Amino acid sequence: MTIRTAGEHGLLVETGALAVSHRLDALLRAERPEGVAEIVPGPESVLVVAPGADPAALRGLLEGLLSAATAAASGPSAEGAVVVVPVTYDGADLAAVARETGLGVDEVVARHSGRELVVGWLGFAPGFAYLTGLDPLLHVPRLATPRTSVPAGSVAVAGPYSAVYPSASPGGWRLLGRTSLRIWDVAAEPPSLFRPGTRVRFEPT
Repeated sequence: MTIRTAGEHGLLVETGALAVSHRLDALLRAERPEGVAEIVPGPESVLVVAPGADPAALRGLLEGLLSAATAAASGPSAEGAVVVVPVTYDGADLAAVARETGLGVDEVVARHSGRELVVGWLGFAPGFAYLTGLDPLLHVPRLATPRTSVPAGSVAVAGPYSAVYPSASPGGWRLLGRTSLRIWDVAAEPPSLFRPGTRVRFEPT
């Protein structure tokens, strides 16, 4: 685990594990250091952009927080917020996913909604959360040709992840259904309903 310079005002903390990224992100947000403008967690890193901070002092602070996050991640997982997402399972790719996995449509729905997922990180588009912990039997590849537009609220899977499209955008994930729950609102604080570490449970409607 190392801390690298990233651009003129950034430090990239290489955490080595998603759980450590989550803990470090939570520590930084609980008591944001002076001068820190952005905190961007990833699967095995956290980018800290701090144009108003002393680089040496910030690096020392991050080293201490990284040690605390690593120790915390080795213990029992802290229970985060749970967001229940109501889903109408009528997606355009639901039947195809059932065929590719050898499961019935009802079993695809049951496996997708039958376990809690965890927000790993956000990327691709504002509010787009990569949900980890998807049932391995539902790991299917993206579409060979992405759609030019996927409606906001679409619930999808691709590889080992699931997601809810926060806004209309191009996309190649397999669409299982849709939700009326608004997960991205620029007028809200925070604008995203999902944060790294948030637990998510899909509920058929």
